[in-house]
This record gives sequence, C-alpha cells and structure tokens, in this order.
Amino acid sequence: MRLMDHTLRFSLLLTLLGFASILANASPIKDNFGHCERVVKKWAVSSLDPEVNEDKHTLRDLLFFLHVPRTGGRTYFHCFLRRLYSKSLECPRSYDKLRFDPSKTKCRLLVTHDDYSMMSKLPSHRTSVVTILRNPVERVFSTYEFSIEVGARFLLHPNLTSATQMAGRLRSKMRGVSTLDIWPWKYLVPWMREDLFARRDARRRRGSDDMQSNGSYDMEEIVMPLHEYINSPIALDIVHNGATFQVAGLTNNSYLEESHEVRHCVQKHEILGEHVLQVAKVISQWGASNMSMENVANNKSEQSSSFSNSELENDDHQNSSFDHNAGQVTSTENDEATKQNMTVDRLMEAYEVCISSLRKEQAHRRTASLKRISPANFSKEGRLQVPGVILEQIRSLNRLDLELYKYAQDIFEKRHKHTMEKLFAIERWGSMFNNSDGAVFWKVYSLASTLILLFLFLFLFVNARRRTSKVKS
Repeated sequence: MRLMDHTLRFSLLLTLLGFASILANASPIKDNFGHCERVVKKWAVSSLDPEVNEDKHTLRDLLFFLHVPRTGGRTYFHCFLRRLYSKSLECPRSYDKLRFDPSKTKCRLLVTHDDYSMMSKLPSHRTSVVTILRNPVERVFSTYEFSIEVGARFLLHPNLTSATQMAGRLRSKMRGVSTLDIWPWKYLVPWMREDLFARRDARRRRGSDDMQSNGSYDMEEIVMPLHEYINSPIALDIVHNGATFQVAGLTNNSYLEESHEVRHCVQKHEILGEHVLQVAKVISQWGASNMSMENVANNKSEQSSSFSNSELENDDHQNSSFDHNAGQVTSTENDEATKQNMTVDRLMEAYEVCISSLRKEQAHRRTASLKRISPANFSKEGRLQVPGVILEQIRSLNRLDLELYKYAQDIFEKRHKHTMEKLFAIERWGSMFNNSDGAVFWKVYSLASTLILLFLFLFLFVNARRRTSKVKS
C-alpha cells in the first residue's frame, strides 16, 4: 500500500513537473513572438518616414541602382545606364561596402548589390532609387545555376585547398572587386565550390562513372540537387524572399543594426513578413516613376534572347577579369554617347548591339564552366522537367517575393497604359495636322477658335455694360 502510495506520488510529481516544463517552454515562445512583433513593427514605422508625401516622381541628382541579383542588372548597367551617365559621373563601386565614399558629392550614378539600407549613407533629399524585379521562381533557378557555374570554375584545380589558395592569391593582386567579395556570392559560391569538390572526390573514391540521373537539377553524384539547395539554411537566409528583404533593407549585408534582428524574427514567425512586404511595397511605389523604363529594358533583353535567362544575366560584373571585357564593349562608346543628345531610337539601337556582345561573352564563359560538371547542364527545357512539387515549394518559400513582384507588375501596367495613351494622343494630334486633310482641319480649328474668342469678348463686353448701367442708375 505504501509502495503504491509512493508510486502514485512520484507519478503525480512527474506529471506536475512535465506540466510545469510545458508552461515554461510555452511562455518564452509567446514572449518571443511578442518581442519579435514589437521589433518588426517599430522598424516598419521608422522605415516609412514623413517624406512619403514628397514628390518621389522627380529624378534627383543621384541615381541609386539597387541591383537585385539575377534580374538582368548587368545588362541594364552596361548597356543602358552607362550610355546615360559618363564614367566620370559613376560613384566608386560600393559592392559589399567595399569602396563607396559618400563624400564624393559629384558622382551621379551608384550601382550596387547593397540593399535599401544604403540610403542611410546617401543624401536622401537628392537621391532617386531604381531597381529591377524578376519572377521569383525564375530568380531562384538562376541563383542556383549561377552559384554552381561559378563554383565549377575552380574544378580545374586538383583539390579544394589548391583552389582556395589560388583564389586568395588572385584576389590579393586584383585591382577590381572579385565575385567572391560581392554579396550574396561571397556566401553562395564558396559553399557551392566546397560541395562540388566533395562530390567529385566521392566519385573518384568510388572509381565508377555510372551515374543515375533524374535530370540536370537532380544529379546528386555531380551537383547539389535543387530540392536540397532550396531547403538549405543558407538559401533560407539569403536566397528566398531575397528581393523583398533587399528592397526593404533587411539582408544580412544591411547597414542598419536592427535589420538583422528584424530579419530573423520574420524568418522565425512567417506572419510578421507582412510588415516587411508593406514596407517594400511603399518603397516600390516611391520608385514607380522609374519602373517603366527599367522594365522595358529588362523585358526587351529577355524577349529577344535565344539563350537561357542565366546566360544573359550573369551578375559577376565586378570581377575584374570579367569587368575588363565588358568595359571594352561599352566604355569606348560611352563618353561619346553621353555627350550627344541620345534619342530613344539610338539608345535602343546601342542597347541591342551591347547585349549582343554580352551574350557571346557570357555564353562562352558559361559553356566552359559547365563542361567541368558534364553531363549536368542547365536550360529552360531542363527547368520544365523539375517536378511540380518542388516548384510549389519554391513558391511557398518565396511568398513575399511573389506578392511584391505582382504588385510591381500592376504598377508597371498602369503606368505603361497611361504612357501609351499619352503617346497615342500626341500621335493622333500630329497626324491631324500632318495628313492631307491637315490644312482643312487647321482652317476649321482656327475659325472655331476665333468664334469662341469673339463670343467670349462679347460676353465680357455685355457684362461690363450692365455693370456700368447699374452704377449710373
């Protein structure tokens, strides 16, 4: 009886301890969410400053091109912006906070992968911000492919140690900025490089060339499968919803101290992402006046392409070896072009010539790199073979980016429609004066205007007479 009594007491004590443990664990979770909610809301309120009522549709002295990776930004910069701004007007490149000098007041063009927190270093009263957004699913594919492409370039070395040491020596001798210095590639490329060497070493140890394949995006013996990539901690932190975090100024490369806590709170509590999305939407609305031109540039490069998106959108243009070649394409014509009054037709013609040269350069580099991981290869056709469940997972992981992209599309369509209506009205009026009936129309228009002015004069004259009569009486 006593034994059962002790057993009952012991069981009751364990139950109470377990209940207390549940309460102890549940309480911090609730408090943690409450703390995160306060942190995120405080940041959101401070981000939407009183300048929201200012005229954000005026192009100011300094243009900050916030370059979201894998959106065609390299093409936009080399083939468009460099034809509007001479090299002397470019700010020192700030890629990954390496060179930017806010004291250089004469520069007019800043191009960087830094996020919107860069605005804390800029004269906000005279700075305009422009960016390019891309379909988030396509951007994830492109980020995955480019990480592997650059990582594969190191496979010419016998082992990872040799590759790492050589990369370090080359970077120390370079005057420019390496891809390995630029966010987010300074995180993604070394990670992928290490993974590629590990898989190659494993194949050599097996001594077998037999490889099972479910498509280039699931060749586990050669490269990290896409489904493994999208679920990795580094992709969850940097890649997914990357455009929204970058536009809102919340990447792990942010200048603002509170941004890191805000980002982690949002990643831990998905519901708090709505606050970040709203801030990103407001910032996008501020820059809506610039939306039409950058989307035209981006869409034109994609529509006229016979290559895959990733071939045309290599973002590593700060690597000195690559930047040198790209500079040869554009710099010789750049200063001369900016001295002239560039018409839209001439600008688009120069744009087409420029992207044609970039395509050849990028396609050659990409082909050489992917040969090192053959038979793995990436293409639009290959993307179509990726299972729908993985595509749906990518959409789920990039919910904020999908909503921001749709929001930006709506802004662009409205402004594009408004612009086309204005152009149509101008052309219609021009044709009325320039066609064969223009002379007749002009006579009718002149006669009608004269009659209206005469009627107005008579009306004013009669009213004046009436007022005079009243004064006399």
